[in-house]
Amino acid sequence: ITTLGGKSPMLLEMNPVHNQIPVLIHNGEPVCESLVIVEYIDEMWKGNVTLLPSEPYQRSQARFWAHFIDTKVYPASWYLWRTKGESQDKAKTDFIESLKVLEEQLGEKCYFGGDNFGFVDVALIPFLSWFYTYEICGNFSIEAECPNIIAWGKRCAQREA
Repeated sequence: ITTLGGKSPMLLEMNPVHNQIPVLIHNGEPVCESLVIVEYIDEMWKGNVTLLPSEPYQRSQARFWAHFIDTKVYPASWYLWRTKGESQDKAKTDFIESLKVLEEQLGEKCYFGGDNFGFVDVALIPFLSWFYTYEICGNFSIEAECPNIIAWGKRCAQREA
């Protein structure tokens, strides 16, 4: 849908509002934005296991924390490895603080949803592969700052796809 040379006509047609990936095309219809796509998949192909809790309050909380990741963790991580100096220092502080908030929410649970891997885990897991880059760019240790997040990440990495 997109190349290094620019955005394809198909992308512009399928996501005319944001003109960005990801876009899931199902039955010829576009579903845009990562978390919206995850919810769509969860609802469309219901099985024995779902990512969002069935109870409305718990579902609202999962959406809240996924939104927190999208609006706090993602921007801080982006600036952490793309800036230098004071901007990078602020991004590092913001990134660590946002992970600490998530670590408090995780507590001693296996996953953000308790014993069950779920929506919040799916929202945060893409950042795991970038942790080393963030540590190198920001000259810090995520494990020293947020050991439960690292333990969570190791549990997630051991899960079957």
